[in-house]
Amino acid sequence: MTAGAALVALLALVLALAGLAELVRGRTQVDSRARGDSPRESGPTRIESVPAAAIAFGLPDRIRRAGRDGVVSPRSVLAAKAVFAAFGLASGLAIAPLFSGRAGPLVVAGLAAGGFLLPDFLLERAARRRHRRMINSLPDVLDLMAVSVATGRSLGGSLADLSKTGRGPLVEELGEVGRDLAWGKGQAAALASLRARVGGAEIAALCSALERSRKLGSPLAEQLRRQSGELRRNQGRAVEEEAARAAPKIQLVVALLLVPSVLLLIVAALVANSDALLGPAF
Repeated sequence: MTAGAALVALLALVLALAGLAELVRGRTQVDSRARGDSPRESGPTRIESVPAAAIAFGLPDRIRRAGRDGVVSPRSVLAAKAVFAAFGLASGLAIAPLFSGRAGPLVVAGLAAGGFLLPDFLLERAARRRHRRMINSLPDVLDLMAVSVATGRSLGGSLADLSKTGRGPLVEELGEVGRDLAWGKGQAAALASLRARVGGAEIAALCSALERSRKLGSPLAEQLRRQSGELRRNQGRAVEEEAARAAPKIQLVVALLLVPSVLLLIVAALVANSDALLGPAF
């Protein structure tokens, strides 16, 4: 192994050991949400030690957006990052001699960095899937909220009923808003927390409609039904556009796979019966 590869490997090893040391000793105290019906600010809270490195990498927020809060801890993700980085480093050192010149150190550094970033990639992918599920279920949730509000229930009561009977990540987030309202948190602050946790134009539009109804006294049920219908139309157009983009891909598969396979069958049949087709003259 060249001197450059050895230097990069040593640097990666030092960084991995520093991360493990930070995992063990570097801690900061943060308030985590208590399980139950109380919001973050009210009721009993549990003080959980979170490594400072995990906060620096944004792991608590990434875990929450992925819906793994309470299942996966920042400490375990940080440990997984160190393990994957070490595995990538070992793999890079094993295959680095196969590369000549400057390619060896780049391979070692790339594998170590890839292993270090792999848990972040998995969490981000889970967060995107969770957000997509929330947006897809939003029209049905809005219809349920509209029916509940039309019967005279308050927003907090409607969200509490929804959290008891519904399922899914969006119901969980709206149930958090209902608990915030039940414990005395203002509607504006509760909706701002929802907008910060979930994000997206659809959730922002929902929060704006709820705030507009509270300030102006406009009928909330009609606004929720209108937004639900608009979301369904947008989702229908998105499906049509996706289907339109799929047509050229299907044609490409047919042109590259099916047509040559049929031609091969025809050629094979011609070759197999060449004696009968060409006749005794040949």
